[in-house]
Amino acid sequence: MDKTAKVFDTWATAGRSEEMEKGHGMSVSKFLGSVSFDKPFSFLDIGCGNGWVVRKIAQLPKCKKAVGIDKSKNMIKRAISKQASSKEKYVCTDLETWNYSGKFDVIFSMESLYYSVPMEPTLAKVFKMLKADGLFYCGTDFYSDNHLTKRWSKVMKVPMDLRSKTEWKKMFREIGFKTSTRQIKDPKNKAKWKREFGTLFVVGQKID
Repeated sequence: MDKTAKVFDTWATAGRSEEMEKGHGMSVSKFLGSVSFDKPFSFLDIGCGNGWVVRKIAQLPKCKKAVGIDKSKNMIKRAISKQASSKEKYVCTDLETWNYSGKFDVIFSMESLYYSVPMEPTLAKVFKMLKADGLFYCGTDFYSDNHLTKRWSKVMKVPMDLRSKTEWKKMFREIGFKTSTRQIKDPKNKAKWKREFGTLFVVGQKID
């Protein structure tokens, strides 16, 4: 088991998965609330934690299936214990080694892609797993413009791939995505970085 999986296994048993759900809830809900899910779609959440985003998406009428993957077995146990719909499925795996032949209309990742160092091979697999015109919504609080989060890698003692907003966009484009970005700030949050910088969402569309 790698260092990242060990950290999140510990967090899952210590109740940190619910803290992360609460901590990311505002920005993720605000972002996903702006997305139009008006056609039938399949959904994948990379680094799903306790499955809170998968559960949220599975409740949408047009969702056909919602899959969550996480390399932490304890996080997956938490997700399965909270399962609320037959449309949900959870798998303990990392994306790089996941042997899955299907493709998705929408792929989502919140605070997980940068644990793949470097990110390019993982992002290339995301691109491959999307259907034509599929969308990848990638949220990160860890980017160099947000200088108040740059120390996270040292604090957590795990490898993390730090990029600037410009570098994130460039990376997505080089993989083949049509790319845009959006920052969601939380003006009332106690954390200064959430007020001033917020979560960076990078959107990649796979143009056929």
